[in-house]
Amino acid sequence: MVTRRSFLLSSVLAAAQPKKRPLNVLFIATDDMNNALGCYGHPVVKTPNLDRLAARGIRFDRAYTQYALCSPSRTSLMTGLAPDTTRVYDLQKHFRSQLPDVVTMTQAFQKNGYFTARVGKIYHYGNPGQIGTDGLDDRPSWNHVVNPKGVDKTEEEPRVTNHTPERKGLGSAIAFYASPAPDEKHTDGIVAAETIKLLEQNKDKPFFLAAGFYRPHCPYIAPKKYFDLYPPEELEPIPLAEGEMEIAPPWAYFTKPANWNMSRRQIQEALQAYYASISFVDANVGKLLDTLDRLGLTQNTIVVFWSDHGYGVGEHGQWMKQTLFEAASRVPLIFALPNAKTKGKACPRTVELLDLYPTLTGLCGLTGVPSNLHGRSLQPLLSNPTAKWDHAAVSQVGRRAGNTLMGYSIRTERYRYTEWQDGQEGTELYDYQTDPNEKTNLAKSPAHAKVRAELQKMLQNTTKMRGKAAETTQKTPH
Repeated sequence: MVTRRSFLLSSVLAAAQPKKRPLNVLFIATDDMNNALGCYGHPVVKTPNLDRLAARGIRFDRAYTQYALCSPSRTSLMTGLAPDTTRVYDLQKHFRSQLPDVVTMTQAFQKNGYFTARVGKIYHYGNPGQIGTDGLDDRPSWNHVVNPKGVDKTEEEPRVTNHTPERKGLGSAIAFYASPAPDEKHTDGIVAAETIKLLEQNKDKPFFLAAGFYRPHCPYIAPKKYFDLYPPEELEPIPLAEGEMEIAPPWAYFTKPANWNMSRRQIQEALQAYYASISFVDANVGKLLDTLDRLGLTQNTIVVFWSDHGYGVGEHGQWMKQTLFEAASRVPLIFALPNAKTKGKACPRTVELLDLYPTLTGLCGLTGVPSNLHGRSLQPLLSNPTAKWDHAAVSQVGRRAGNTLMGYSIRTERYRYTEWQDGQEGTELYDYQTDPNEKTNLAKSPAHAKVRAELQKMLQNTTKMRGKAAETTQKTPH
């Protein structure tokens, strides 16, 4: 029997218990980074800090972007809605022109009492042209923003892209510069420093801090010491077989001619610069991880590392993004949770960047989260990386002026099926179990007709569902 005295005593004891602090989020983005990281098994690229993060978190081996282009991808991730809902397919349109009342991921955190801040590139802005500006940022998403601008923008980028004798590379896309300036003078060095300041200033309140790095996006500018890690003569270009750019429909290819007709030496120097830029980002990530440890925040902060899309460096003769091949569609994704029991594990399940919004709001116990998000929470996989999971990933990319021809691709753990303009312009089917480098298009193989039909149905059902949402307004449950 509960007496009045025992009831009062239990109430006093409950009130005396320290209130559990909400989990913080350190949201680390990178621009145009593929999976050439040590923790993903790359034999050359040195990324000790991202490897350290993966060792205390979960590495997703099959994570995919919604659209292999900066603004469509970032808009989708931050709104939790697919590109056919946001209608953002290019680098000019802002999502609020289509969805003025959408509740972004960080707005959901704001509504739950979090301080939200951005340093650098989270939403799109032109890199390098708009560095130091707001670009296509969404100010309602943040309580505080910082737009850094370093020596790579103010002094070095013009040398690289203005075709001076100092310029190295091929065009603005494959342009690079081994800078004599120290890390902290570069834009990404400033991103790290300003994020550290915000961590120090807000360590006693619940926060969502987003650090948006600019490298390895071209031009590949990084301090020379990172270039020195990768002697170009030791880097082996990805082989290109004769006829390889005829495996898929012509719309599948972005880089024409193959490798932009670069010589072997040019390719090696481009790889050196791209890898150097990755290692530079890695060094800055290390500074953020060290700060979490120093401030005692590691055990109360979720750390997420992601790239907006992948990046081709010669696969099928393709460079950069804007394809539906694995190199451009696949992204690095690492989650590190406080006191994780599954730390250091790899998750083989197929996930999407759309999944970040429901995952983070769920992990932090937020209320009032929009009910029509397109992604699925990754919480079951964070608890058990090999848990049963039957969700595929859908990516798309536009062709022709105005993106009037759209390619859609669905990726399961074993297969990728791609169709261009509802299948009328050609289809692709790859079996990664037997063909990890996408050398054989099985779309017309009679032996794979059943698999093709199943994947086509899955793809069409998903795109239909996500496209229909464009006709509605995102709503928050009451």
